[in-house]
Amino acid sequence: MMGQGAHAALALVLLLLLLWRQAAPIEVPQDPKILQDLKQPPTIVKQSVKDYIVDPRDNIIIECEAKGNPVPTFSWRRNGKFFNIGKDPRVTMRKRSGTLEIGFRSGGRPEDYEGEYQCFASNEFGVALSNKILLRVSKAPLWPKEVLEPVVVTEGSPLVLLCNPPPGLPPPFTFWMNNAMTPIPQDKRVSMGLNGDLYFSNVLAKDAHTDYSCNARFLFTHTIQQKNPFTLKVQPSRRVAESTPTFLSPSGSESSKMVLRDEQLLLECIAAGLPTPTIKWFKKGGDLPGRKVKFENFNKTLKIVNVSEEDAGEYVCMANNQLGSIRHSIFVQVKAAPYWLDKPTNLVLAPDENGRLVCRANGNPKPNIQWLINGQPVDSSPPNLSRQVLGDTIIFRSVQMGSSAVYQCNASNQHGYLLANAFVSVLDMPPRMLGPKNQLIKVIENNRTFLDCPFFGSPLPELRWFKNGQGSGLDGGQYRVYINGTLEIKRARSEDEGTYTCVANSILGTAENQVRLEVKEQTRIVRAPERQSAIRGSTAHFDCKVKSDPSLSVTVTWTKDDKPLQLGWRLRKDDESLTIPNVNEGDEGMYTCTVKSEIDQDMASARLTVLEEASLNPSVSSALPPDRPEPPMDLDLSDPAARSVRLTWIPGNDNRSPITQFLVQFEEDHWEPGRWQNLSTYPGDLNSVILQLAPFVNYQFRVIAINSVGQSQPSRPSPRYKTSGAAPDAIPRGLRGWGSKKDDMEITWEPLLDLERNGPNLHYNVWWRLKDSGDEWSNVTTIGSKHVIHNTETYVPYEIKIQARNEFGAAPESNVVIGYSGEDKPTDAPTGLRVSKVESTTANIHWKPVALNSVQGEFKEYRLYYWRESSLVAGLVVSKEKKTKGFFSTVAEPSGILSDLVPYSKYKMFMVVANSRFESPPSNTVEFITKEGVPDAPKFFRINRRGFDTLQLEWGKPLEPNGILVGYLLKYQTVNGTRLGHPQFKNLLPNETEFTLRLPDRSVRYKFFLSARTQEGAGEVFADESPHFANEENFTDATGLVELTDASVASAFTPTPTPLAPLPPTTITPTTIRTSAPTTPATTPSTTTTATTTTTTPSTTTTTTTEATTTTTPPVLVTTKRTDQNVLVAPGREIWNLTVVPNSNYANVSWRHNFPAGSSEFVLEYTLESNKTVKVVAVKQQPPITVADLIAGATYSLRVYSHELNSVSSESVSFKTKPAYIDQVDIATQGWFIGLMCAIALIILILLIVCFIKRSRGGKYPVRDKKDLPLDPVDQKDQDGSFDYHSDEDNKPLQGSQTSLDGNVKESDDSLVDYGEGGDGQFNEDGSFIGQYTVKKDKDETEGNESSEATSPVNAIYSLA
Repeated sequence: MMGQGAHAALALVLLLLLLWRQAAPIEVPQDPKILQDLKQPPTIVKQSVKDYIVDPRDNIIIECEAKGNPVPTFSWRRNGKFFNIGKDPRVTMRKRSGTLEIGFRSGGRPEDYEGEYQCFASNEFGVALSNKILLRVSKAPLWPKEVLEPVVVTEGSPLVLLCNPPPGLPPPFTFWMNNAMTPIPQDKRVSMGLNGDLYFSNVLAKDAHTDYSCNARFLFTHTIQQKNPFTLKVQPSRRVAESTPTFLSPSGSESSKMVLRDEQLLLECIAAGLPTPTIKWFKKGGDLPGRKVKFENFNKTLKIVNVSEEDAGEYVCMANNQLGSIRHSIFVQVKAAPYWLDKPTNLVLAPDENGRLVCRANGNPKPNIQWLINGQPVDSSPPNLSRQVLGDTIIFRSVQMGSSAVYQCNASNQHGYLLANAFVSVLDMPPRMLGPKNQLIKVIENNRTFLDCPFFGSPLPELRWFKNGQGSGLDGGQYRVYINGTLEIKRARSEDEGTYTCVANSILGTAENQVRLEVKEQTRIVRAPERQSAIRGSTAHFDCKVKSDPSLSVTVTWTKDDKPLQLGWRLRKDDESLTIPNVNEGDEGMYTCTVKSEIDQDMASARLTVLEEASLNPSVSSALPPDRPEPPMDLDLSDPAARSVRLTWIPGNDNRSPITQFLVQFEEDHWEPGRWQNLSTYPGDLNSVILQLAPFVNYQFRVIAINSVGQSQPSRPSPRYKTSGAAPDAIPRGLRGWGSKKDDMEITWEPLLDLERNGPNLHYNVWWRLKDSGDEWSNVTTIGSKHVIHNTETYVPYEIKIQARNEFGAAPESNVVIGYSGEDKPTDAPTGLRVSKVESTTANIHWKPVALNSVQGEFKEYRLYYWRESSLVAGLVVSKEKKTKGFFSTVAEPSGILSDLVPYSKYKMFMVVANSRFESPPSNTVEFITKEGVPDAPKFFRINRRGFDTLQLEWGKPLEPNGILVGYLLKYQTVNGTRLGHPQFKNLLPNETEFTLRLPDRSVRYKFFLSARTQEGAGEVFADESPHFANEENFTDATGLVELTDASVASAFTPTPTPLAPLPPTTITPTTIRTSAPTTPATTPSTTTTATTTTTTPSTTTTTTTEATTTTTPPVLVTTKRTDQNVLVAPGREIWNLTVVPNSNYANVSWRHNFPAGSSEFVLEYTLESNKTVKVVAVKQQPPITVADLIAGATYSLRVYSHELNSVSSESVSFKTKPAYIDQVDIATQGWFIGLMCAIALIILILLIVCFIKRSRGGKYPVRDKKDLPLDPVDQKDQDGSFDYHSDEDNKPLQGSQTSLDGNVKESDDSLVDYGEGGDGQFNEDGSFIGQYTVKKDKDETEGNESSEATSPVNAIYSLA
């Protein structure tokens, strides 16, 4: 039974909430006509603070102001009992107000009136209550008289001087001073605690004084009470003992602290010890809240402002010095007095409507919620069937006239209470128009226009607009009606002129108003003034011709440098121009023509520059050119004022060009010290100006002179000048309210600029309330630029305003802006989604709209999601990517057109409704099929010449056939320059992808047009021209131009070359064609013998230059395929980074491209510069590629282009091949060389014989240890290329060798030949022989002649030896 009862109660609550949502409360406009007749219960608008402390020297004023209709009457309770004001002559109440004034001129004590006061404001519709105001009188008691004995302490010991100020109301502010009324110096060692005591971490001899005095300042009485001074005597010590830290405050190892939410938390740790300890703070389990934490009193006090629940926890202070450390834990609890989550607001309802009052508050502990009606508990009031109390909510159902009342919500816990008044007013009022009657609105053509029609009634009337008294109401299309009655015309045109009638209708009657709309032509300047230069003494003329609506009167005004232009006897103005005769230097500046009508304006500007007359002596005047001016000097400040000062300076030399302008800059030392900013500019004929300044800024100034050449150097800075503070002038910009969640609203704004602060302690007052509710403003004060309102209803409008404030006062309040709370997901989905009139690329869609209140936010659009499910062409794979299209429509039967569909496809779609943040659930999913269409262009189209009289055409099927292909249409015609021959047509079957055309004349070019066809017709055309070959001979099939070869294949196409370095795997050998006449080359001719190859990498560019002798070969020609403008070009395709690395008769070529892999062939075109022979080779492989059969030592230019897209080409690169290996004469077969070798052998033989004879005679010979030594003889070449060896010791054997015991010369292990690296033997230009020679000990002296290397003379010597 209990479960069934709970379910029944829950169902009842849900039913009541549903009924309540069906009728929104009425927003009463703040219109004097309405408010004058509107009967409303009382509302408290002003009251004294809850804890009210007064000065006993002044009269007591307890405020209570209220509004209502009829005007409320007031009564008071004191300490819970009726307070009879008439019986006390000292107490009076202000007229038309409940404010009490208690005077003491005739005697009496203020203390007799202390107590708890509460104000009651009542009229015939209810009673409103003020807060309970606790009135207390400020007290400033004297310090008790006491005799203080001298305090004696040993040097190095800690000390605490007690203050114990007398208890005051409010508590006094304490500080320590000496008899000279100067503060006691405080530092890390000596400081005052939060309780007012003076703490010494350790006492020094210099601390001995007789006048340590604690002072208490009482804020209300502005009096200072002084305690008898302490005398401190310090006993010196020869050696002061150091000590580890101990805590003077607080005591023990841990303590606790309770603080209320939004208040200030102060934690203190003061330690004793020598050396003086340092204090550090930590929070266990987390970091200290950086933005809210401040450390004061030399790190001994931790201060957290605006305490919140997350600031609770364990805080640890650690005191340490070099002898040790000590810790103390403070456990912080955060409690909270009640604070509002959802404050009840006034409720205005029509008869039989539903509503609710909500009172939600939070706190720690959780507050108790009590409802009162007209000041009495709701439980004790007479029962009302239309009212039901459900905890923090009161539900009203079908209210009736006479049930108006004021409800109070009291939320309280042990730390405080909240009291809020909210009246429920039942109102019936016929519709009324609030705006002016028969208003005339003039607007500019093509502008967005709003026609206002404010209205009111209870119940809320329905408003409709009509034009010229006809039609069924304006809404939709270019018209939009807002809930406040405003009609928006999105783009006003001449046909929109007329009389618009707004009609408000309810069950109580009808009201209407009319607005006359006139659409006018825009006012604009059709011939604007132009910049000009005029010689001094001549006449300047500025045009300003205007075109405007004939029915509007316009005025034309001129300004110079943004100041009104004084027209007199010299300056003349007519309707279309301004004339300035006898121009002088003062006329130079910026002239602006402004034309205004009653509803719009236009302006245009031009500069006039005044030139000096030509000098009588040109040679003298032009001897020195004009230059920048010298900087101004001697800056002086005078005439100081609150927001201005006069700046005077002496101009510097203008350096032969008159100074036209002075630029004054400033620098301030608080916000951006050291940064100079522009303040203002002044004409060049001034040197004393009044500067307009911002308050509370410490300025210094400098001046820059400007002439036609440029700016001078800045002057030296002026003395500083600080302006006094003031209240802010600026209003924060960018105020807006928007919801980041469904139940909140963020209020944001741009903070004031630094120079707009005007004083210290800048903060912002922010107010908000439900739009047009007439409720009291809720407000908050913050230093940030954002405030979040929680627990709002979904997407409701709020009125918001803001005000900046500093210590000097407040700025003006901003205008009220409208913000909206957060949006939620739309609840309803569009229904009845269907299609009609489906064509090949379009379809009409229809759906049933949702109720706008179900959008739960700003209605943005109906969003259609659609995707291509499949193609009806068999085997064609399609992308199923979802696409969207939005439709904005508020009509009863919306529809739209979906375009850009692919023909012959199956589509699916569904629809959602969207607000600014969310989408609704999807509608029903619809499938439809598009009709067949014409196909896309063929995938590719190639023209290959297979012979002199044959063209081979190849193409690919379209990527999107858009239907069933029935064939291809080929059109071709001859091309002779710009003339086209008679077209010929060829119908091809759908499975054909190539066609061979025989040419009657091989020199004729053809233009081809190819398109695919479906039943719907021919599709997009792919056009191209046949290659142009002139005077061809020995033509080779184009497919033979590219070959994949290895070493054996390369040798089959080219003469056997000298062995080369290993090549990349892909080698190209072009087939060359000899021609009788060369064609025009593709690159610029060059006769240089130096080829430069540039290789580009992502980080470097390397240029390699090789010099060689150019070899001339007979001309060889292959003409390249010419491109045509009709060829389709794929957008974004590129070829770049073409790199050529040449060798003697081949080159390695690489490039980069962004073609898809395997989708394109490339063509290499290179030209021999000596005779302009062009060769082309087709490439099917990816780079790098090796081009073979090049001429050694020749210069080429090369480019790469796409075979399919001829217009996509690389830049042309020039390179030069290396020279061929020179055919050297075999020196070993020359007679002179043989004779030379024989002579050397004979000499060595004679030396050996001599050595043998001397040895046999017992002679001694020097023997060197084996060393790695080079040959001592200097190698000099004779003119004939032979070598001559000289020895500086006749009896010395060849160095680097060693004589064996049997007298034979043994080859050295590290002879010269071991250092040879081999290589190419060559002759230099002077005929001398160069090169390196390698002899391997385990091989013959000569091992083949792969590089045509001659036999080394050194090798020959060692062979003979």
